[in-house]
Amino acid sequence: LGFAFIQHPSLMFEQEVKTLYNSILSDKNCSVNLKIQVLKNLQTYLQEEDTRMQQADRDWKKVAKQEDLKEMGDISSGMSSSIMQLYLKQVLEAFFHTQSSVRHFALNVIALTLNQGLIHPVQCVPYLIAMGTDPEPSMRNKADQQLVEIDKKYAGFIHMKAVAGMKMSYQVQQAINTCPQDPVRGFRHDESSNALCSHLYSMIRGNRQHRRAFLISLLNLFDDTAKTEVNMLLYIADNLACFPYQTQEEPLFIMHHIDITLSVSGSNLLQSFKESMVKDKKKETKPSSDEETESDSNSGSESKSEEEASKPRRLRKRVNSDSDSDEENDINAVMKCLPENSAPLIEFANVSQGILLLLMLKQHLKNLCGFSDSKIQKYSPSESAKVYDKAINRKTGVYFHPKQTLDFLRSDMANSKITEEVKRSIVKQYLDFKLLMEHLDPDEEEEDGEVSASTNARNKAITSLLGGGSPKNNAAETEDDESDGEDRGGGTSGVRRR
Repeated sequence: LGFAFIQHPSLMFEQEVKTLYNSILSDKNCSVNLKIQVLKNLQTYLQEEDTRMQQADRDWKKVAKQEDLKEMGDISSGMSSSIMQLYLKQVLEAFFHTQSSVRHFALNVIALTLNQGLIHPVQCVPYLIAMGTDPEPSMRNKADQQLVEIDKKYAGFIHMKAVAGMKMSYQVQQAINTCPQDPVRGFRHDESSNALCSHLYSMIRGNRQHRRAFLISLLNLFDDTAKTEVNMLLYIADNLACFPYQTQEEPLFIMHHIDITLSVSGSNLLQSFKESMVKDKKKETKPSSDEETESDSNSGSESKSEEEASKPRRLRKRVNSDSDSDEENDINAVMKCLPENSAPLIEFANVSQGILLLLMLKQHLKNLCGFSDSKIQKYSPSESAKVYDKAINRKTGVYFHPKQTLDFLRSDMANSKITEEVKRSIVKQYLDFKLLMEHLDPDEEEEDGEVSASTNARNKAITSLLGGGSPKNNAAETEDDESDGEDRGGGTSGVRRR
């Protein structure tokens, strides 16, 4: 068929041919050899067409002076363009195939199509970004080269499709991932530990406006309203942790926006958890004026538990004399108010992963670049670019290892049965979040002593949330904090999760 179509391209417009080619390319169960053959046919056709055009061009130059331009019609390039429009979507979707040979031929077809200018390049940009994360260097380089060419001709196209490209690159990584139990990660598993999308970032980072818009779009995916799946958030956090940042402004801008997202999403998360407890209790008990005054009624225990879980704890943090027994009381108080239906608990555990990842990311960038808390807080995005134009002093041996999220994904908690132990761990996480939200902004305190107590409380909550790592990682006030990312990931979180 391939040879027939080279001689008679118009046959490719036939309905039977369109159905045959597109069904072979889009059917997941179809044999790999057949898919490759279809892609090869298209590739050979485009190569032959290119040769034919060059020959026609040479012939034209010989007789150019005698011919009348008005009568010349460039029919053949119009036909190959129409043919590629027919099969383009299916060829691009072949990028998500598990076999590298299928991806290889699909990329060849797209490269030929773009080089001949047969289609508008903007529709290919996200797919090329995705192919730039392929494990095979030759394919990565080819895809990256196409992006560079597009960027030269059409400034702004790459930035416009960058987030869509990141999402597609996650799909490519999912297809390549041979072990479904292992979460998809966003960096290369070699000594470089580069972000998979580092080339994309390096293309965007030169333009401050584009870079900021791109980073904000990625951080918005962590918002509780975005409902992004946890593994994709892990993939994006990996990329954000390993991007090739060059100036201090870049990580400081990310940390500044993480704080904003935390204050909004964190409050929403706590509010929805509280509401689920209150609502369910109201359904179970008929609220009457007597019951509300009785201390052992459900609504009474609810309000009492809220007080126990927040007020005394806050006071205890002020004087820094927190004891395990008090923490146990808080957990037990909230445990009494949990609804029968465990869906809100699962929802909380699920949504909280996004916030945990942001906390981990901020902590990682802080350790990687050696920023102090005061430097992070003094940063303002509206200041002139020159203030933070200094090069980053990267620490070595600092790795991004969000242990809690990895445990959450490996244990498949979203679909597993909720045990009493898991409930306790989620409640503990809720109380730590609560504490963190109370002390999120140390500037609110006025006296010096109060500030340090608040900072200590915040750092203690972060340490607890991130898996009980050493507090010095979180309370680091020096520029040369050498703490390792893996220390923070350690601790008891894995045990509690399991």
